[in-house]
Amino acid sequence: MKNSLDILIIGGGIAGLATALSLHDIGLKPRIFEQAKEIRPLGVGINLLPHSIRELTELGLKRELRATGVEIDELRFYTQYGLEIQRESRGIKAGYKWPQFSIHRGELQMLLYKAVQQRLGSDCIKTAHTAVDLTQNNDKVTVSFKDSNTGQNLTTQEADIVIAADGIHSTIRKKYYPDEGKPIYGGINLWRGITWQESFLSGQTMILAGALKTGKMVIYPISQPNKEGKTLINWVAEVKTDSYKNNEWNRSGRMEDFAHLYAGWQFDWLNVPSMIENAEQIFEYPMVDRDPINCWNFGRVVLLGDSAHPMYSIGANGAGQAILDARTLAGFLKSLDNPLDALKAYEANRIPTTSAVVEANRGDGPDYLLEIVAERAPEPVGNIHSIITQKEID
Repeated sequence: MKNSLDILIIGGGIAGLATALSLHDIGLKPRIFEQAKEIRPLGVGINLLPHSIRELTELGLKRELRATGVEIDELRFYTQYGLEIQRESRGIKAGYKWPQFSIHRGELQMLLYKAVQQRLGSDCIKTAHTAVDLTQNNDKVTVSFKDSNTGQNLTTQEADIVIAADGIHSTIRKKYYPDEGKPIYGGINLWRGITWQESFLSGQTMILAGALKTGKMVIYPISQPNKEGKTLINWVAEVKTDSYKNNEWNRSGRMEDFAHLYAGWQFDWLNVPSMIENAEQIFEYPMVDRDPINCWNFGRVVLLGDSAHPMYSIGANGAGQAILDARTLAGFLKSLDNPLDALKAYEANRIPTTSAVVEANRGDGPDYLLEIVAERAPEPVGNIHSIITQKEID
């Protein structure tokens, strides 16, 4: 690898910022071009599994993660009536060397953004730059941009390598897959929210409750307690629906479209209707992905993160897989003399893994257990083992 390698990253989200930090870690100073007018904390909560925490720790960010997020050490399953079905250990408690963290997506992005500014300098990130096209020859890639504010054309940028980390609606992916069409809808609509309130159960617990046919909830803490002793709780209402309106991450959701499904969810340890009612923000988003593709590398251009492998926002995999992409690509750029060989090696390494994750996320997963219980017990029961055996649960 040559330390003079000029790399341009399209996209200043989690994928692009993690890539910039990983490249800096091997002695490179990439440039980032982000279409947003400013980089600011948006979204709700996400989970980072141990493998991604390992990579962020190697980038020197574990202290910041611990100060910002919550270490999740158990997952519990419940009926819609608050009866526990089972519990599983997570992170270090489950025997991993690294913890599992839950964190506000925007806070993670800002954590990465600040690290990029400190290590690479504030001049390495250009905002309000929307990539519209690129061309390449044997030596360089030329990227065309327009101003996100005015729509006017901006100065073209040249680089040795271009990394497209521009998300599920990637302009660069569309250039190479022009007939791919819209993302594929999985039949489930999501309403996501965050609420400041007292923590529940152990304070380090994630819960899955209910069932998709009648309303499912995923709930977990994503912050340390504030001065009033309240924790920011992330929740996701998941409901089977035939269609969806659009798939913009930051589209506001309406409480009246789903809250009635959870009206009776008042448990001893958590009042779900109150949690929904007191949400700071509610977003609506369909569960969508794209079919895996067998080529991410096009000469001096390569896809990374959601532009390469958009997947369902379940299983704590989206951001984590993007971080693994970033670290893997940097590793090959460091170990191989020819950067084009590194792009090919990265593609060959990551496509099988991420394709398997995309397909696995399309399966029933833990929903299978929740659906069985909901079908057998549409009304409250006193003992979970009266409707399902421990062998079936295991």
